[in-house]
Amino acid sequence: MSSKVFSLKCAIQQYAWGRIGEDSEVAKLSQSIDKSFQLQKDKPYAELWMGTHPSGPSQILSESIVEKSLGDWIEKHPECLGDKVREKFKGQLPYLFKVLSVNKALSIQAHPNKEHAEALHSARPDIYKDPNHKPEIAIALTTFEGLCGFRPISQIVGFFKTVPEFKAVVGTDGVDQLTSAFDASDPNPGKTCRAALKKCFAGMMTCQDDVVAKQLASLVDRISIAVKESKDVSEVNGELLTRLHDKFPGDVGCFAIYFLNHMILEPGQAMYLGPNEPHAYLKGNCIECMACSDNVVRAGLTPKYKDVPTLCEMLTYEPSAPKDKLFPCVPDPKDSSVHLYNPTVPDFAVSRIKIADDKTSYTIRAEDNPSILIVISGTAEGTNETLPDGEKLDLKRGSVFFMAANQEVALQCQPGGMLIFRACCPLD
Repeated sequence: MSSKVFSLKCAIQQYAWGRIGEDSEVAKLSQSIDKSFQLQKDKPYAELWMGTHPSGPSQILSESIVEKSLGDWIEKHPECLGDKVREKFKGQLPYLFKVLSVNKALSIQAHPNKEHAEALHSARPDIYKDPNHKPEIAIALTTFEGLCGFRPISQIVGFFKTVPEFKAVVGTDGVDQLTSAFDASDPNPGKTCRAALKKCFAGMMTCQDDVVAKQLASLVDRISIAVKESKDVSEVNGELLTRLHDKFPGDVGCFAIYFLNHMILEPGQAMYLGPNEPHAYLKGNCIECMACSDNVVRAGLTPKYKDVPTLCEMLTYEPSAPKDKLFPCVPDPKDSSVHLYNPTVPDFAVSRIKIADDKTSYTIRAEDNPSILIVISGTAEGTNETLPDGEKLDLKRGSVFFMAANQEVALQCQPGGMLIFRACCPLD
């Protein structure tokens, strides 16, 4: 009988936007568990990938298992997915689980829905490399900063007045159209208002590069002078604007902060990024889970390929307050140690398991679908009936392990408690 619970070694992605050296949670988690990992203090460590995606597949550490790739093992043992997941996702693990350590902004971006992803992949497979959608959730491990969704129209119209440089890159026609369509007494902007918002955003994103650079330089100079004179620059988002401009000088994406909600998440808080939702991660460490895809439509704050027409056409243009972009977690009625983040997509959900300081034993319960788990803090030994005789899971900070469907793991915990995140795929 093959083990149905086992430890994984996971791929590290060293993208330029990652946090540097020991400042990266990705690096620290990897260093604590992998003796072969050589941390370079001046290099970025951006993402830890846990799953079967071909760009960074996880490897099985158990010596008793012949297949060393998690994807190969699942292909040989498809029953590990459980009947429902196996049937719906055609024998594939449907999610990709990650830890992210963000030092500077990721691109202004959105992810297509399933139908759109198929069309983009068919038309341009060199850019959009798979036909899957990519809804995702980000759960803060530290204070985590990002942009998510369009601001309330009242705030955007307000920035037209306080940030003339922003107004200049949007363009007079769009500004006049949105200002005229905006009705402060209407909490739910209608089609006319959303169409005007689209015109404004597209106007900004397609503004000539020299105009964008000139207006950004003017705004940065104005903010700099105000700071020297000890004036408050929060009304124009001065600190964030200058921080982005320092990393991406002259980039039109800097102006996106006047369209998109500026989110600051504290540990445990989350934001869900559904199809066609504009967003960008800015700073901090988070847990991320998504459908198993790498489809991204980018349009700013990046040296990578920008597909401005596609992005402007696909976005939702649904304004909302920042508090409405927070994704709630709910207590598990069966286990007081568990809180669940469960978006309305079939591909994934995430559980946060917080084991109390004085608890010496705990059972990670079986589910009818496959799980990947990562230990953020704490130490334990884990046992499962399918493990070879005498073999135990040695769990500590940074440990990652796979649980097949219908398997449980009994933990003997060291004092001090544990924090574990679990990705799964509940279809009920």
